[in-house]
Amino acid sequence: MTHTFLMEPGRWTLQGSWLERHGMPITVKGKTLVAWSRDDWFTMVTKLVFPGADRDEISFQYRGRLDSGDRRYTFVLQHSLLGRVEGEGWIAPESIVQRYWVLGDRQRRSGFETMYRIADSKYYLSSGILSGHYLTSAMEATLERQTES
Repeated sequence: MTHTFLMEPGRWTLQGSWLERHGMPITVKGKTLVAWSRDDWFTMVTKLVFPGADRDEISFQYRGRLDSGDRRYTFVLQHSLLGRVEGEGWIAPESIVQRYWVLGDRQRRSGFETMYRIADSKYYLSSGILSGHYLTSAMEATLERQTES
């Protein structure tokens, strides 16, 4: 079984929980679109919403490069909460791991994401955002690939 998330173009839905340092978990839902160009560049756009909660949506716009046959990649990200972000990712046998950091940030904010493959069209996502040494928010969710109709 090879990775389908990020490695292939597609549409994905996300459903899970968002946690903050001093709050109870809240429901999060979202959609992700992954596209690839012929020269090994990918774009990934994600929008998260919080049904029933008085919170603004969060959006992510990634652009990265992964050379054919390589297991590591770099990316830039425009994050609606964090601003301009740079990061790196590793393609492991059963998961995709990403780490990122906010550019020019006095709070030293950074984050991580791990997408663990459950099945060809299903991943488990665990992520977190840190400020300095402290975890400020986390998310756990399931990503499911949408079939073309």
